[in-house]
Amino acid sequence: MLRTTIAGSLPKPAWLADPRFQLFAPWVVPPDRLREAQDDAVRLALADQEEAGIDIVTDEEQRRRHYIWGFLEGLRGSTLGRRYVREQAVARVVAEVTRLEPVMVEALAFAKAHTRRPAKVTLPGPMTIVDSVLDEYYRGDEKSLAMRFAALLNRKARDLAAAGADVIQFDEPCFNIYLDKVRAWGIEALEVALEGRCCTTAIHICYSYGIPRVQYALTLPLLAKTRVHQVSVECAASGVDAAVLAEARHKDVLLGVIDVGTEEVESPDLVAERISKALAYVAAERLFPCPDCELVPRSRPSARRKLKALVEGARLVRGQLEAAKR
Repeated sequence: MLRTTIAGSLPKPAWLADPRFQLFAPWVVPPDRLREAQDDAVRLALADQEEAGIDIVTDEEQRRRHYIWGFLEGLRGSTLGRRYVREQAVARVVAEVTRLEPVMVEALAFAKAHTRRPAKVTLPGPMTIVDSVLDEYYRGDEKSLAMRFAALLNRKARDLAAAGADVIQFDEPCFNIYLDKVRAWGIEALEVALEGRCCTTAIHICYSYGIPRVQYALTLPLLAKTRVHQVSVECAASGVDAAVLAEARHKDVLLGVIDVGTEEVESPDLVAERISKALAYVAAERLFPCPDCELVPRSRPSARRKLKALVEGARLVRGQLEAAKR
């Protein structure tokens, strides 16, 4: 019970990617040395997680400049372009989008060869992909494009499950923004991506800090009816009332108990307190403590210490529960 995991990714070493850019950090390694450098970064990320005591590990997206680009790079039919007022670099759909290379399957094989712990792989969700690309080819409605990507995600998820992924997590930050679209076609697209899965599946939804929203109260009941096994809820920085977790009926909950928005490291006691509040609504066997979201914005020393605090806090609560049974 209370197995620990990670909802997002860890910061990359400065010798691999420029830390000033965080989510879109360009590689600083020459192309002919990039693969070797990424291999080394994955080894370090796995070692950091194992040293901290994380139970379910990932390669921490050390091979991806961005969590969406990392998926699209394995497809034919997209290239880089710009979208939105601030000229954000995005992928452009310029031709029929089809499968290309088994990049993520190879990355999973490498990670599994360097750890004996259960391995998680993260994929962008179909709604978030649609919101992050510029469609210059199909020029249809968002739902149709989302369903196209959902089918591709499903095929990729099946490949990853067959290759030994223990958990496949879909990242859908857009579920906290476009609530009407979530109801209209977002849940349907997610279900397409989940079809025929052969391993545990999860969905991560960000909270949108500083924006008054009630998205968990609206989205968790919808997700409770889907086939996804685990739902990630950010409860550290958001200050969300743990009572909302009751809406995730019969699902495992990835409980965010580490604030990823600050360098300050939580004490194990604070982590334990956050976990204990959730136990009033979710059984310990269904609760997976983790950071709120990705730790990419943090320094590597801070990220490592936060992982240790996460594990130590979970250990405290586990000890309390076991003592209560005696």
